[in-house]
Amino acid sequence: MKRIVLVRHGESQWNKENRFTGWTNVDLSDKGVEEASNAGKLLKEQGFTFQIAYTSYLKRAIKTLNGVLDSMDLDWIPVKKSWRLNEKHYGNLQGLNKSETAAKFGDEQVLIWRRSFDVAPNPLDDADPNSATRDKRYAQVPDAYIPRTESLKDAIARVMPYWECEIFPSLKEYDSIIVTAHGNSLRGIVKHLKGISDKDIVALNIPTATPYVFEFDDNLNLVKDYYLGDQDEIRRKQEAVAKQGSAK
Repeated sequence: MKRIVLVRHGESQWNKENRFTGWTNVDLSDKGVEEASNAGKLLKEQGFTFQIAYTSYLKRAIKTLNGVLDSMDLDWIPVKKSWRLNEKHYGNLQGLNKSETAAKFGDEQVLIWRRSFDVAPNPLDDADPNSATRDKRYAQVPDAYIPRTESLKDAIARVMPYWECEIFPSLKEYDSIIVTAHGNSLRGIVKHLKGISDKDIVALNIPTATPYVFEFDDNLNLVKDYYLGDQDEIRRKQEAVAKQGSAK
């Protein structure tokens, strides 16, 4: 059996403030740090171990991975980082409060911006201080690949080459892999693995710092998937994610 565990980062400071984050490099909140540590403890208690880890260029995902691996005493395993695992770019919505934005434009429009498959917000100007074009992390990334905004479709097109060429093939060498990333980059991976339709992907909400396990046979066919942890608590966390874009 082969396993890949997907973990969305713990609560960030802007999650706590209910703001669109995207590529803005926001840190974990105190709760997020605790969530990461607890996720690692849960994985260790359930007998999980990993030979390699993957994460994005954003500190909320990196620090979540560090917290998970620290709790598992796996700080020593190799970690590969890629900008392709970054969160969906929310364009000029980045930094705005989701509820206030919903009050202004309506819950339905904000849901479209947050969860639809192929509608992107208006782009972020290159002159904005938070533009990735001004960030040294992406100095080696061709300008044409640096997003100014993205739909989920765009984000998936960015994530999938790394998934298909780097992460998934590594199961041939390793039995167990962890990927710590973001709500939308992980939604793209889950959509691919489970064959979720463009229409139905809107309903998929991934809770913070909750290990999502995918098991494969030796031919790398998906056998089953499941969340680790208290299932009622996981449902509550999913519902909380879904409500973030509501005006009330």
